Amino acid sequence: MKLKTATVALAVALLVGCASTPSIKPATAAKADLGFTLDPYPSTYQRVASPPVLLQHATVLTGTGTRLDDADVLMRDGRIIAVGSALDVPADAQRVDATGKWVTPGIIDIHSHLGVYASPGVNASSDGNEATSPVTAQVWAEHSIWPQDPGFHTALAGGITSLQILPGSANLIGGRGVTLKNVSSVTYQGMKFPGAPWGLKMACGENPKRVYGQKGGPSTRMGNMAGYRAAFADAAEYMKKRKQAAAKAVSNKTDSNKTDSDKDSGGKRDLKLDTLAGVINGDIRVHIHCYRADEMANMLDLAKEFGFNIAAFHHGVEAYKIADRLAAEGVCAALWADWWGFKMESFDGIQENIALVDRVPGSCAIVHSDSEEGIQRLNQEAAKVMANAHRIGIDITPEHAIQWLTMNPAKAMGILDQTGTLEPGKMADVVLWNGSPFSSYAQAEQVYVDGARLYDRHDPARQPKSDFLLGQGLLGQDLMRGGVK
Repeated sequence: MKLKTATVALAVALLVGCASTPSIKPATAAKADLGFTLDPYPSTYQRVASPPVLLQHATVLTGTGTRLDDADVLMRDGRIIAVGSALDVPADAQRVDATGKWVTPGIIDIHSHLGVYASPGVNASSDGNEATSPVTAQVWAEHSIWPQDPGFHTALAGGITSLQILPGSANLIGGRGVTLKNVSSVTYQGMKFPGAPWGLKMACGENPKRVYGQKGGPSTRMGNMAGYRAAFADAAEYMKKRKQAAAKAVSNKTDSNKTDSDKDSGGKRDLKLDTLAGVINGDIRVHIHCYRADEMANMLDLAKEFGFNIAAFHHGVEAYKIADRLAAEGVCAALWADWWGFKMESFDGIQENIALVDRVPGSCAIVHSDSEEGIQRLNQEAAKVMANAHRIGIDITPEHAIQWLTMNPAKAMGILDQTGTLEPGKMADVVLWNGSPFSSYAQAEQVYVDGARLYDRHDPARQPKSDFLLGQGLLGQDLMRGGVK
């Protein structure tokens, strides 16, 4: 059997056209001696090699709040080199006429379940919730990811260049999430964003008590809260012992009179407590599925009790009620444009939610998907927010709104130093749109990941398909020839 020439060309480019991985120092390296965030499954991601590229005469939204008209973007060696006009361009640069088109940073989805709830949506590939205990901090979503999920490529066609894959929301503490570059790979490590910190997925409210109410609890919101506190209390004690053991190890090295019996390893390693201690230690970011304002306030108080920070509340249909507190405490709000009312805790949602959170000085509003379909049009979800804001007298410019999709999620995920804005030195994760990305007619025409054009709406060779879909197509051809031998 033969694949289409275009598909083969793309596969060859992905497999053999690789350059070295960008040098990124892991964010947790300084505290690795405690072992909470050592990674035995490190990223093997390598960017696809590409020549310099110049996008010319575009309307550029930099992701920093700036709009540049009739501007150019130069990419080389996987990085943004310059943004502006009259740029010093290498002779071998590929020039793309972007007259009448718009350029933005690659879109980042902070809340996705692609790969862990893969398509087709059947029980065999439902791997997002380890619903065996209310606290499963020991599990890592990356170990459920199926890289052949066709959803990754449909998301790429919507301009998604990076995304955080999270466990589901059945558990009080569901486990670690992982940040991916949206590239084709046989393994998840080949997609894993180098140096990105892990995120811990937690969940408030109805879901944990519904799942565990008939399994021995928790069955109430007070039971939920007691469960969080017990888990973090254990982690605090565990962390204390590990730190004491590390200090003793240093002391033993300088004291020749110490014997093996004097040494203390801090006890048996506990994978669940490693994750929670990593949170308290500031190495793992906390992302909480939480709808109601009162429960978000409870979680902020929990974080204070145990000395950790919350990176973002997700879904948060009542975030507008505590927008000032979220901004004051530096907590992002990753929200839907208009989902509401599908269960009691989501009943008090309003379409102006994101706009009201966003208008508070120091806020960090994010548009997220939580959907294999919504991830394909996050730009249009942001456009709905702009329209709802305009209806109540709040006008939001495109150069501001793009931050909900790029800079702010990168900030909450701990990767803003590498991506999320079009600034010199950052990863060249870039989308070329056929017009304003906030138009209902908007389409991503070209998508670049680390400067490589991985998607082109007008070039079939740059429209990747997963092995799963290719296999289905070949199977169909065999069936039409009379069956599979």
